[in-house]
Amino acid sequence: MYKGKTIGVVIPAYNEASQIGRVIETMPDFVDEIVIVDDNSKDDTVSVIEEYQLKYPRITLIRHQTNKGVGGAMATAYKYARDRGFDVAVRMDGDGQMAPEDMPALLDPVVDGETDYAKGNRLFTGEAYQKIPKVRYFGNAFLSLFTKIASGYWHIADSQSGYTAINKKALKTIDWDHMYQWYGQPNDVLVRLNVSDFRVRDIPVTPVYDVGEKSGMKIRKVVFTIGWLLVRLFFWRMKEKYVIRDFHPLIFFYLLGLFFYVVMILLFARGLYLWILNGYIPPINALAIFFSFMSGSQFTLFAMWFDMESNKDLK
Repeated sequence: MYKGKTIGVVIPAYNEASQIGRVIETMPDFVDEIVIVDDNSKDDTVSVIEEYQLKYPRITLIRHQTNKGVGGAMATAYKYARDRGFDVAVRMDGDGQMAPEDMPALLDPVVDGETDYAKGNRLFTGEAYQKIPKVRYFGNAFLSLFTKIASGYWHIADSQSGYTAINKKALKTIDWDHMYQWYGQPNDVLVRLNVSDFRVRDIPVTPVYDVGEKSGMKIRKVVFTIGWLLVRLFFWRMKEKYVIRDFHPLIFFYLLGLFFYVVMILLFARGLYLWILNGYIPPINALAIFFSFMSGSQFTLFAMWFDMESNKDLK
């Protein structure tokens, strides 16, 4: 237990035979149960975990018969943690990239009731740019920017961090069966937390790389996949939070911004066609493009500002 609260650590694992032992051995003593979900690994992950179970009785192994993705493994783990009644569930990965000494910093604000969900932020320290591979660093920064817009948590960064702690109330509220099942899972959770008005806080953690981990994430492909996911999640959050649950006029600002951007694109296409056809763009067409761009930008920025104000109490 930690400060009188039961702590369960949930770990999705896929082909982590070389790394999972280190994760288990360095687990803090205050953790009550280590829940590992094997996502139908093809290597010796299961046999390694079973050997550790003989020495560490607090390990629970759940096996998937088919590969469901990291999000699917986390859905299984979170439902188990919810049903077990843990006060806090900490998510770690099986590749050893999450420093166990950072766990108390994640737990403190959740256990003390200051926030409902704490997530690690590897970008906070000055070491991040040196330690994180550059493609991952810039891909993460790009996704973090769009996750701010999609989730409504404008104060968070490092959206792809999987080192998190979630309290019992949030565990019971989120519908884990509908959570995204692949690498966009952390982004999906943030949007669902915002719709339910849960507080989220960033906690600086140490970036850990080059410890023997093997990532299956292809960042160039994932950026576009998660980017499209964030677009869909943004519209879903607008509908759920600002139309169905509690109407907010920022919806009109976003719609007007979208309308003027569409008009701008159509006018730009018309202007380009006339330029190719006649060698010039009519001044009125150019003025209309500029007006549409300025109007779309102003309406969108006002909508973002309203969204930020609406969520300022969720820090």
